[in-house]
Amino acid sequence: MIALAAACALLQPPPEPANELRLIKRLYIDKFGGGEASSQVRDMVIAALSKTRLFIVTENPERADAILRGSAEDLVFTDVFQTSDGVTARTGIALGRGSGSSRNRESVGIQAGVGDQESTRIQERKHEASASVRIVNRDGDVIWSTTQESQGGKFRSASADVADKIARALLADWEKGKPATPGPGPGGGKPGSP
Repeated sequence: MIALAAACALLQPPPEPANELRLIKRLYIDKFGGGEASSQVRDMVIAALSKTRLFIVTENPERADAILRGSAEDLVFTDVFQTSDGVTARTGIALGRGSGSSRNRESVGIQAGVGDQESTRIQERKHEASASVRIVNRDGDVIWSTTQESQGGKFRSASADVADKIARALLADWEKGKPATPGPGPGGGKPGSP
């Protein structure tokens, strides 16, 4: 009887990732790899996922049904753009005839020069954040993953925007695993349609 149950379990296909996401009740978010700011991005991901209310976010990995792992980076840098253009034109004419006495000496000389130089230097402070995360079930199988990037928004930091994008992507994939709801009947459910 046990062998029959084990054989039946092996014959069943594994659940689809979107359906497997719906089985998670408690989620542990592991420490992120990456730069110094990765722990701050992790905290923002915890806050964003808690707001979705899809799972109970736990600090105890032993009680979790799945673990979210990943890496994050938050960089602030200065982008420098520098150009230099210049145009220079010169011309010169010199005629001369010379002899020993100053009365016979003729000389004409014309010289002209034009120059234009233009330089531009633009410095712009930029802020970029990125995170690549995955949810791993108890068997160690990756059931969901995403990579998100942001240069920040008008009223939001790049890290907060990345955390929000991760939460929205997870919510969208989680909703794909909802059981199908019965749709309208033939004819689109309009009264009087066959």
